[in-house]
Amino acid sequence: MTSETGTTARRFGTREAAFIGVGSMVGAGIFSLLGTAGEIAGSAVWISFLLAGVLAGLQGYSFARLGARFPSAGGLIEYINQAFGLGHLATVMAWLGYVINIIVTAMVAVSFGSYASSALANGDEAWVKIFGIALVVAMTALNIAGSSFVARVQTAIVFVVIGILGLFAVVTIANANFALLEPSTYPSVRQIISSVALTFFAFLGFGVVTFTVRDLPDPSRQLPRAMGLAIGIATVIYVAVAIGVFGTLPVHEVVASGATAIAVAAQPVLGNAGFWLMSVTALFATTGATNAGLYPAPGIGDHLSRTRQFPSFMGRRLGGRASVSLLIAAAGTILVIAVFDLSAIASLGSAVALLVFTLITAGHLRIRTKTGANVWILLVALVTAVVSLLTFVFTSLIDEPASIVMLGLIVVLSIVLDLVWGRGEAPVDGAAEAV
Repeated sequence: MTSETGTTARRFGTREAAFIGVGSMVGAGIFSLLGTAGEIAGSAVWISFLLAGVLAGLQGYSFARLGARFPSAGGLIEYINQAFGLGHLATVMAWLGYVINIIVTAMVAVSFGSYASSALANGDEAWVKIFGIALVVAMTALNIAGSSFVARVQTAIVFVVIGILGLFAVVTIANANFALLEPSTYPSVRQIISSVALTFFAFLGFGVVTFTVRDLPDPSRQLPRAMGLAIGIATVIYVAVAIGVFGTLPVHEVVASGATAIAVAAQPVLGNAGFWLMSVTALFATTGATNAGLYPAPGIGDHLSRTRQFPSFMGRRLGGRASVSLLIAAAGTILVIAVFDLSAIASLGSAVALLVFTLITAGHLRIRTKTGANVWILLVALVTAVVSLLTFVFTSLIDEPASIVMLGLIVVLSIVLDLVWGRGEAPVDGAAEAV
């Protein structure tokens, strides 16, 4: 069986597709979120992650049904096409997603650079960028080498990350002070529920699973399984790690430790070796997330150049291997790392991801008869997506004016790109028609 481009054999199994998603989710998020979530949910963060996993499962159900019915290398962007047609909305959202993914990938690569610089260069800021750019170059080369190489490396990375975090969870839970996790220490139910809007961000990477269709032999069957497996693994990891951390450290220590909370929690049981082990895990996790961030670019370029939403050159291969779309994404990522202060726009990716998820689920309701999806599950998924988006906007995004300005500029850029490249031609090769 050939891929959508008609040039490459499919090379993924269900496990490899799921691990692309796990690698995207279990990146820097789990390391940075524990302290922030602890400020709201206290020692009940594990409940917050569990509820967030359920919400991710609802969105994953919607994506899986769409992917089974409309398997496409365009992934979740094709779902917008199917729901709303090849009009300005779908194309603007496609450009918006492409540009935002570049910024998010740059943020993850910078996180890798921070950990690497801390370990090897005494935290020198210049080396943060150098290490981040080096990682992007290496992961771009890996993606050029082919999807089979991506699958092998990502599988190895995820096994390492899951193995170390699993060891951490087992050791810390076995030695936990469960008095720190007593329900009597939990904040109000309202606070726990409000924290879900925050912990849900740790699951946003599951959308990348939809782009593995181009490498799956039987996407209609394998994509739903891969989606469920990815979200399930991430949920178990997050819940277990949260129990281990908050069963080892009081809430105020977790909050004070910030991004190093997992490493600090490992010290009482594993000593200084535990601290370094968690730092190495962070390097692997951010490597996997950077790889997963670049992986969709070839499929997006191939598919959206075929639907004429992107210019035709973005579907080409240099030397028969290097996707132009991937090279543009990599160059953009490197430029963002080198030029911008990404800490000022940290919430940008989350805001756009929630917006896209909300739009896809709303669109799914329009075409649910084609997918056979349960209308009540879709409605619950839509409500939770809207609530999460609004909660995020009014609790986090509103405090980051730079993110709001940047989002506005990217939306304008996306509109301009749509007007410049939109050909108004009929879709090709079975592309979506307007509904």
